[in-house]
Amino acid sequence: MPGVLLVTGASRGIGAETARLAATRGYSVCVNYLRNGDAASAVVSGINAAGGRAVAVQGDVALEADVVRLFEACDRELGPLDALVNNAGILERQMRVETMTAARLQRIFATNVTGSIICAREAIRRMSTRHGGRGGVIVNVSSGAARMGSPGEYMDYAASKGAIDTFTVGLAQEVAEEGIRVNAVRPGFIYTDIHASGGEPDRIERVKVRVPMKRGGTVGEVAHAILWLLSDEASFTSGALLDVAGGK
Repeated sequence: MPGVLLVTGASRGIGAETARLAATRGYSVCVNYLRNGDAASAVVSGINAAGGRAVAVQGDVALEADVVRLFEACDRELGPLDALVNNAGILERQMRVETMTAARLQRIFATNVTGSIICAREAIRRMSTRHGGRGGVIVNVSSGAARMGSPGEYMDYAASKGAIDTFTVGLAQEVAEEGIRVNAVRPGFIYTDIHASGGEPDRIERVKVRVPMKRGGTVGEVAHAILWLLSDEASFTSGALLDVAGGK
């Protein structure tokens, strides 16, 4: 169903790879970014140079006004929205719960949970047949941490992704008759820059022994799963939580 796709947090990692892969499948892509405009511009330039169509739009998904502005910019630059990938997410330094502050929790949940829900709200207002739309697809990027809990490291991040799992299942049922499918991917241990934010850039090398396949995953492997969920090949799939985690 190629059309207009908005990917949040698409300047790097899974988001950037999803944007690039989607463009090769015929999507016009809105590449959202928070701070790294140069990286987002590089993603867009690569897509356009290859004959695709993409624009970069700055916006903090933790801020409702930014989300509204982001979706309005996508409407203006690319046209009616067909799909959303809720990829933007953050984590903070590894620590136990006993040392976490409320401010840290508020930051994590504002981006990972509230941001995703508000982005979904804006997508539904555009895509739902109830609002005169033509239907569409939402893919939320959750995490295997939602199942494993991330004890001693990122329990707040894991809890935020557990919320995304629940939101995915509920929203899928809420909009099922309005032409919108809602699913989530749950990446396992993936080689991305996000681990540096937690203070351990090489974390995958330490934890990959826990994976039955004995390796970390690539952003491309996650992006391909996202594109399948976006595609008509997944036309009867909604409310699914697809693990991309090497058997973990």
